[in-house]
Parts: sequence; structure tokens; C-alpha cells
Amino acid sequence: MAAAEQRTLLVVDDEELVVTSLKSLLTMEMPRGGATPALSVVGLTSPKAALDLIRRNPVDLVISDFLMPEMDGLAFLIEVRRLYPTASLIILTGYADKQSAIRAINEVGLFQYLEKPWDNDDLIRIVEGGLNQKLLVHRLQEYAREMEAKLALLSRQVQTLKKQP
Repeated sequence: MAAAEQRTLLVVDDEELVVTSLKSLLTMEMPRGGATPALSVVGLTSPKAALDLIRRNPVDLVISDFLMPEMDGLAFLIEVRRLYPTASLIILTGYADKQSAIRAINEVGLFQYLEKPWDNDDLIRIVEGGLNQKLLVHRLQEYAREMEAKLALLSRQVQTLKKQP
């Protein structure tokens, strides 16, 4: 996760109104407090600027437009996936066709493919699901590391026992 106490969500769309709307919605409507880590919502209209930002600051979930002038959403999300293999990735597009959806899912490993205009309640549920998936993958990786360490310790103990007369 980006940090133990904070999750970072990035919104990238070439339309400023979409970025502002999504940032406002997610900032106001995502659960906070208690056991839920804080959520930082960052929005940019440039995928190139977004890549520059995430090269320095980790992200947990990215919502990207599909068609943008600087770089299409697939190329952008492929780079995000390379940088953050466990991040949840969502494409939000006004241009929906079956081939693009299939390509996005197969090439990028999307968490979700959504069409504009979006339903706010659905979007919130999808973002919560994406963040929960990211957390579960993080916990699973931690568990796997713990098991590997225990296995290595056990293996050393077995080797020590084999050396004893």
C-alpha cells in the first residue's frame, strides 16, 4: 500500500470538469475514520504529468480516461502497471467498444472498465472494491514473505539437525 495510514487514488482525464467531479465525489463520499485508512485523491489532466508524479509517489488505485490527446489510457495504465503491479486500475470512458474493453482487460489487467456518464454509487462501490483488492493483495504478499522466512528458518534447522551425530 502507498502507506500504512493512507491510500492514494489518482484520477487522470483530459477534461478538467471530469477530474474535478471525480475528486470531489471521492473526497466526500469514500468512507473515512475508524479502521479505514485516510484517502488522498489526486487529479490531473495530463497522463504524462501523472506518470511523473507516480514515479515519485506510490498509488493504490488509478482511474483513467481512455482517450486523451497526450497518451491513450491503455498506454498510460500499462506504465502504471509496470510501476505498481498491485495497483487497482479503472478505465472510465465515453468511447466504449467491445474490442477496446477486451484489449484493456487483457493487456492491462483492469479492475474495472466503466462508461461515462458514471453512476456515483456504482463508482464508489467499485473504488472501494479496488482499494480492498489492493489491500488483500498486499496482505497476501506479506503472508507469503512470512511463510518464506519460516520455511528458510525450518530448512536451516533441518540442516543443523542433519549435521548432528
